[in-house]
Amino acid sequence: MRVRRLDTERPDDVRAWVRFPFELYAHCAQWVPPFIADEKRLLDRSKHPFYQHSEADFFLAEDAGRTVGRIAVMENRHHNQHYGTREAFFGLFETIDDAQVSGALFETAFDWARQRGLDRMLGPRGLLPTDNCGILVKGFEHRPAMGVSYNLPHYGGLIEAAGFAKRDDSLSGYLGRAQGLPQRLLELADRVKERRGFWIKTFRDQRELRAWAPRAAGTFLQAFGQNDLFYPPTPAEMEIMVGSILAIAAPRYMKLVMKGDEIVGFVFTYPDVSAGLQRARGRLWPLGWYHILRERGRTLWANGNGIGVLPEYQGLGASVLLYAEAVRTLWDSPFQHVDVVQVGEHNLKSRSMAEELGVNWYKAHRSYLRAL
Repeated sequence: MRVRRLDTERPDDVRAWVRFPFELYAHCAQWVPPFIADEKRLLDRSKHPFYQHSEADFFLAEDAGRTVGRIAVMENRHHNQHYGTREAFFGLFETIDDAQVSGALFETAFDWARQRGLDRMLGPRGLLPTDNCGILVKGFEHRPAMGVSYNLPHYGGLIEAAGFAKRDDSLSGYLGRAQGLPQRLLELADRVKERRGFWIKTFRDQRELRAWAPRAAGTFLQAFGQNDLFYPPTPAEMEIMVGSILAIAAPRYMKLVMKGDEIVGFVFTYPDVSAGLQRARGRLWPLGWYHILRERGRTLWANGNGIGVLPEYQGLGASVLLYAEAVRTLWDSPFQHVDVVQVGEHNLKSRSMAEELGVNWYKAHRSYLRAL
């Protein structure tokens, strides 16, 4: 078995990198494949904006000509400058259940980071601030929400065997229509709206949503600017992040909380088309687009993945209004099930609010940290 650096200019290497997860999860009913074009774009140093300020390399583990593992290792200089750290990230980690394979991949990643004077490694992380992060450690029997990673149960043990310790968990929860509306919370939200002068901005169509996107993006940056590990993206990175949201957004489920003409908060919810993505098998053409659009019109699942309030309005009731509006919107829809996506375990306010609505935490993703 050997570990070698990927040549991202070599088509055979790129194909081997992209193909490996499709082989690894071939018989896994829960796994949702990424778009192959998106996976290739991550490796393109001439186009992806991450490489304008930072560095990454990609490694394959091979045994007798067969790929058995892979890992990316990154020096995100933008992140390190923002926090005054010298940390490396690892990510895009996939492996068979073999400690020798994962250990060799991590040792290669550690050496790469040490050569650059980095003193800690954390992950899993992606190239963008909003790329899915964490290893699934609870809820393997459930299909992931869109944009959230899935992995086989052996990953956590292999990462810990390489010397990593838990940094923190992000929780995802289930909310079903049968649980009914929390009337007390809805009445409280109405009082907050009246007392504070908040109002809800809704969208008629995709054109209007796109017109508001730049303003909403600015609010997003302010709302999450104090979150652990979040760092301000570059304009080019923000363009990709906004584009990924607009690609799956249904305007009627995207809401802004306003005070006068100022955006003070947002609720982003989407129809879950993961089943369509599975049938698309990583490609839009020739029939992937059909499976995705068909699923969008018939899915009974929604993803709640994006609730935020500007710091100066936190504690003034805007959060109550956001959650209440999310519930009202989703319950006035065909959806029967909601996946409330990745709330930090230490975000006690959001957790408490979600639990008030009846959310049951049924999945967890874990981030890890190791000194070098």
